[in-house]
Amino acid sequence: MSKPIKAVFTPLLAAAICVVSAAAVAEGKDKVKPPVATFEDREVLPVKPPRLAPITTLDARDMDSPAVFEVAAPKGAPNVIIILVDDLGFGGTSHFGGPVATPNFDKLAAQGISYNQFHSTALCSPTRQALKTGRNHHSAAMGKITEVATSFPGYTGMLPDDVASIGKMLSYNGFSTSAFGKWHETAVWEISPSGPMTRWPNHQGFDEFYGFMGGETNQWTPTIYHNQNRVETPDDADYHFLTDMTTKAIEWIEFQQALTPEKPFFVYFAPGATHAPHHVPQSYIDKQKGRFDAGWDAVREQIYQRQLESGVIPKGTKLAAKPDWIKDWKDLSAKEQKLFARQAEVFAAYVDMTDTEIGRLIQAVEDIGEIDNTLIFYIAGDNGTSAEGVANGLYNEMTYFNAEPKGSDVDFMLQYYDRWGGPETYPHMAAGWAVALDSPFGWTKQVASDFGGTRQGLAVHWPDGIKAKGELRSQWHHVIDVVPTILEAAGLPEPRVVDGIPQRPIEGVSMVYSFDDADAADRHTIQYFEMFGNRALYHDGWMARTIHSTPWGGPKNKLEDDTWELYNVAEDFSLATDVARDHPEKLAELQSRFLAEAVKYNVLPLDDRLIELANPQIAGRPDLMFGRTTLTLREGMAGLLENDFINTKNASYTIEAEVETGGSAANGVILAQGGRFGGYSLYLKEGVPTFVYNYLGLDKTKIAGSDPLPSGKSTVKMDFAYEGGVGGGGTVTLSVDGKTVGSGKVAKTEPNVYSADETAGVGIDQETPVSDDYTRESSKFTGRIHKVTVNTKPSS
Repeated sequence: MSKPIKAVFTPLLAAAICVVSAAAVAEGKDKVKPPVATFEDREVLPVKPPRLAPITTLDARDMDSPAVFEVAAPKGAPNVIIILVDDLGFGGTSHFGGPVATPNFDKLAAQGISYNQFHSTALCSPTRQALKTGRNHHSAAMGKITEVATSFPGYTGMLPDDVASIGKMLSYNGFSTSAFGKWHETAVWEISPSGPMTRWPNHQGFDEFYGFMGGETNQWTPTIYHNQNRVETPDDADYHFLTDMTTKAIEWIEFQQALTPEKPFFVYFAPGATHAPHHVPQSYIDKQKGRFDAGWDAVREQIYQRQLESGVIPKGTKLAAKPDWIKDWKDLSAKEQKLFARQAEVFAAYVDMTDTEIGRLIQAVEDIGEIDNTLIFYIAGDNGTSAEGVANGLYNEMTYFNAEPKGSDVDFMLQYYDRWGGPETYPHMAAGWAVALDSPFGWTKQVASDFGGTRQGLAVHWPDGIKAKGELRSQWHHVIDVVPTILEAAGLPEPRVVDGIPQRPIEGVSMVYSFDDADAADRHTIQYFEMFGNRALYHDGWMARTIHSTPWGGPKNKLEDDTWELYNVAEDFSLATDVARDHPEKLAELQSRFLAEAVKYNVLPLDDRLIELANPQIAGRPDLMFGRTTLTLREGMAGLLENDFINTKNASYTIEAEVETGGSAANGVILAQGGRFGGYSLYLKEGVPTFVYNYLGLDKTKIAGSDPLPSGKSTVKMDFAYEGGVGGGGTVTLSVDGKTVGSGKVAKTEPNVYSADETAGVGIDQETPVSDDYTRESSKFTGRIHKVTVNTKPSS
């Protein structure tokens, strides 16, 4: 009996199969049409593929190939772009009366519609999570920023599985999805190689991410991730992150449309601008010279008058009183006026640059022929303009978080007048400018109980879907309304189940009803506000509120002692006249409603603590280093954010490194944390062990050995003996192989934070340099580092 001939798969056979397949297609062999997901199918995501009947045919050539099931976006679904500017209040764009030309915002408003009663949560992370989920920020567990998260359900900083983001909703429905710029929605203890990565952008439905994970970054030397991978910090004097992220977004859109022009795209475009640090190229700053010399009171009045004249605020609107704490411009010294005007010039330049880069993005969409079919939300601010620069502004924002008064000293800051906004500063502006740019309202960012903290200018542009051109909409809305608006515009249902998890219902309402009907009745009729104890309840044209805490002073009194006010918003657009005495029953009704909403949406218990919540043990949140007194790293372990590194503040500690060098030729960082505006570094300079403690960029203490390391292996140790207290000094002792080679005193240390974005690492100082002895490039260690161990001994 002969043996069967075995078929051997060869390139020749593969070619023959291709020929046969091509011939079958040429003969017109019928193809099975793929099944199409229905509206109802899309309520459960990902959409479940149809179950195929069991196949009984033996030979694949005897039956038609089944269609591959793919979920496509509904026919006619538009592309979607959400543009979210950071820390810009209602009066920040020229369309809404602002002092800086924003032609690209104005163009979208002129060719589409704008809203003058659109609201945020008063703070960045909460607004972003609410915007992208369609749920209130406490429902999304983002009652505060993640850096001060607690263990209470509304404040954990960890997005619950039953609150899916718009990224997932659109990705599962056939969109290409991307996010560029600021994220600030992942718990700080989850931003490390150890993960989990479930709340990073890629796992929240975004195919592409390019940006920074925290609340802010140095725009000249940013801490950037591409998806889950750290991007090497550019070593380019002309680099600016805002330009870079715009270019990356444009390239992604062009590439995506070149490959799959039939597939709609979603872009979440969130610049770090205009949040501090206010970093801007000089060419933009020069354009603003002298434009703010009249001062913040005059600028505020000018914004208000333009708002009245253009009709973006109702006729008869009053200019609300500014807080008593904000000085009148006329009462400032000449030095103060000079410095503060410069701060405003730099901020205005930042606004100009931001709108310019956004214009570049929009032009790119127009250039590929997709502008008419793209639904664009241009939201001018995730909260009101920031007053966190306090009375005088800040040369380095970290001086505020470390309670260092020199950082806001006018004479000291004037030394940086010509360099303000450049790489040598990490600046913020005086609070008076924030109040001016939040005109016609009285308060600012963080104050959720005033529209100065929550009212944002909004332009919506979609030529294929909005007939109106250049019209104003006054329907009352909130960031939680954007997700349901996108779903309705795309012909998609609200998902009931995502990834097997039943979902918390979306809490916003669609705005589509108002697109072509300026007179349509409001559909968002009740909304609570809460941030750091500042709280309010809006309902059907009335608002009850209490201002409990200020950005510059914290809580004013105990929560139970707060005084509540009442405003008839339907007649008092700017919240200028308190009518609580005239309508005590209405005030009581709204106070009761606030408590009901607070229970419903996980707002309770209220928590007005601020800087103390930076301590994870006090806050009750997870801490990657909890209980650890020692950390051992090896060469290449770098890019660790402060919350993921062992805490050396207010403590004695040692850094001990086993290194191997070639003697006097060895250079580079052994271990560094922080950067130009605060931190420390242990490094070799021409082989000599050196330690620098950089106190907030104000004072650098340098202790060095006397001789280069010998060739071969050495153990280098830095011992810091802390003197006690909070932010106290200490003694540094350097040793090599157990022998003391240098010592010196550090007068003061940073008690609370080294940096908002700069990292710690072995073998490199990855962002700005802690020491003037090296650059980012020359900080790379030229020998070998076998291991580095940090041991801490907390102060008693």
